[in-house]
Amino acid sequence: MTYIAKPRLRHPTLETNKVGYTRRDYEGKISTLCAGCGHDSISAAIIQACWELDIEPHRVAKLSGIGCSSKTPDYFLGASHGFNTVHGRMPSVLTGANLANRDLLYLGVSGDGDSASIGLGQFAHAMRRGVRMAYIVENNGVYGLTKGQFSATADQGSKSKKGAINSDSAVDLVGMALQLGATYVGRAFSGNKAQLVPLIKGAITHGGAAFIDVISPCVAFNNHPGSTKSYDYVREHNEAVSRIDFISSRSEITAEYAPGEVVDVRQHDGSLLRLRSLHRSYDPTNRHAAMIYMQEHQARGEVVTGLLYVDPLATDLHTALNTSEQPLNAMDATQLCPGAGVLEKLNASLR
Repeated sequence: MTYIAKPRLRHPTLETNKVGYTRRDYEGKISTLCAGCGHDSISAAIIQACWELDIEPHRVAKLSGIGCSSKTPDYFLGASHGFNTVHGRMPSVLTGANLANRDLLYLGVSGDGDSASIGLGQFAHAMRRGVRMAYIVENNGVYGLTKGQFSATADQGSKSKKGAINSDSAVDLVGMALQLGATYVGRAFSGNKAQLVPLIKGAITHGGAAFIDVISPCVAFNNHPGSTKSYDYVREHNEAVSRIDFISSRSEITAEYAPGEVVDVRQHDGSLLRLRSLHRSYDPTNRHAAMIYMQEHQARGEVVTGLLYVDPLATDLHTALNTSEQPLNAMDATQLCPGAGVLEKLNASLR
């Protein structure tokens, strides 16, 4: 429980990363979620990704909304900045924080209810504006806090724990992210850490709007026969398009593979996404083809996972707005409010 403090003691032989932190330094409080909840696996993947990236915890700002998923930032990166917003409003609060301080790494954590229902408009505008962040949706298809009603991402025809059939069409957040202009789009399964960790690492270092939809089974209300977001269903219907490695720009890059087996995508910061394609015809840099591929497999009842699309030349909202290289929160009053004369010149230039 969160009221039980984790021991401060650290074994002297614990491995440290390049900035001197152990993996324990990236943890948070003890989780209060149900035992076996997929969300805890996502938290563990975030911890591992940040530790492997040698990120100093105080450089991360984590924001969330409301729901089981939005509780999870309390369980990782306890030494980072954090803000729990109101239901569905995480993207706009994150956008404001990002505009004020561009030096932080922004991690938005949300759920299928938080992003696909009340926050759908917020999600859409964050994607189309290119707000630089890693946006992770912990998607279980139900409202877990209110006892398992279908959420907007529940597949049509899927069955609830009590036997009700969902007659509504599902909101596909991955399809929306692709259509709205996100420049890094992936889908993963919380039970596949080997795939999820490098996906998160790539999203954190990406230069634009990065979105990952993580299917995260709810063991209390959506892990039964008839659910399309249960552990068994995803394992049986998973169709991986790639195996992902993330290679830091500080590491030597070597590879020996036959032509056509590997796609290397250089990120804006010099780091490398290496995709070992399981389907030779799949091109992760073709947005239109990615949408068609995903829809074709979705029609077959398959859950496509992996890095579905990436734009290696992505830009963000700061580039679009031509904002100052100096973060706004580091400016003094005279810089932020230079006076009526400067305002008049600005207004005149817009007439």
